[in-house]
Amino acid sequence: MIDPSADRAVFRQLADLLRSQIEGGELAPGEPLPSELRLAQEHGISRTTVRQAIGQLRTEGLVTVDRPRGTFVRVPEPVEVITLGRGELASARMPTDAERRTYRLGEGVPVIVITAADGSTAVHPADRVQVTRP
Repeated sequence: MIDPSADRAVFRQLADLLRSQIEGGELAPGEPLPSELRLAQEHGISRTTVRQAIGQLRTEGLVTVDRPRGTFVRVPEPVEVITLGRGELASARMPTDAERRTYRLGEGVPVIVITAADGSTAVHPADRVQVTRP
């Protein structure tokens, strides 16, 4: 339930509600979210507020927006396990525009940079790798 008089911004309340539905499985991967108009009418809020909530979820990597089809719960990518070798380091950063295009990264998704002992680097999408030590 959204409470316009609450201290928490209305768009954040809607984002919390939708996030809870996604994490709870009520909205499954690949499933469309209700339309902006429907969400606005159901919760008695403006479409601008709905867009802000969807933007928040998009930044978190929970949804993808496919205009004009709509907004969908993001389907998780398969995860690759990377075991760091001796002397290798892992760090995270936000991707360049070129890396975002190359790896088809959603907004707000960082990259993991593996730096080898010789200084060479490899870049991996953070939502598709798990880094471990032997």
